[in-house]
Amino acid sequence: MDTTTLTWNQTLREQWEFHWNHQLRARLDGLTDDEYFWSPVPNAWSVRPRGTSTAPMQVGASDLTIDYAFPEPVPAPFTTIAWRLGHLIVGVLAMRNAAHFGAPAASYETWDYAASAATALDQLQTQLDVWLAGVRGLGEAGLWEPAGATEPFPEAPMADLVLHIHRELIHHLSEVCLLRDLYLHTTSATNGALR
Repeated sequence: MDTTTLTWNQTLREQWEFHWNHQLRARLDGLTDDEYFWSPVPNAWSVRPRGTSTAPMQVGASDLTIDYAFPEPVPAPFTTIAWRLGHLIVGVLAMRNAAHFGAPAASYETWDYAASAATALDQLQTQLDVWLAGVRGLGEAGLWEPAGATEPFPEAPMADLVLHIHRELIHHLSEVCLLRDLYLHTTSATNGALR
C-alpha cells in the first residue's frame, strides 16, 4: 500500500465498501418476502401489520409497525430479517444521516416500514448511499470533529462513529445472511408477520 496517498477517510469507507461489495450484497440478492418475514421461533420481533403484535411497543408511521420495547428485555427477543433490516435502515443509518448529513428527520416512530423484501433492500441502499456520501464529505478534518449531542458519546470523534456504524452494519447483515441460510435448510416456517 502506498502510504503517501493513504487517507483515513478513504480507509474507513473501504472497510465497509469492501465487505458490502465482496461479501454481503450478493448474499442479499433474491431475498423473498417469505424469508423477510420468516421466524424460526415463536414470538420473534418483526415488522407487522399495525395492531397484530404482542411486543410491549409497536411503532411506525403507516400500516406496518416494528416491534419494540424500552428498556430492551433481557434476554433480547429473537428478531426476523424484517426487524433487523428495519433497525439498520432507521436506527443505524437514517437517524444518523439526519443528525449528521442533512437527510430528512427519521425515527422508529415516524418510519414507513417496508412491506416487502425488495422495498427494504431499496431503503437500505438509499440510506447506505447517503451515509457513504456523508462520510466522504467529512474529509480528513471532519473525522476528528466531535460526534455531537445526538450520539451517546458526544465528545468522541466522528471517526469513532463511522467505525461503530460499519461494525453494526457488518454484524447485523451477517445475521441476516445466517437467517437466510437457516431458512434455506428449514422446511417448516412459523409465524411470518404477513401470513
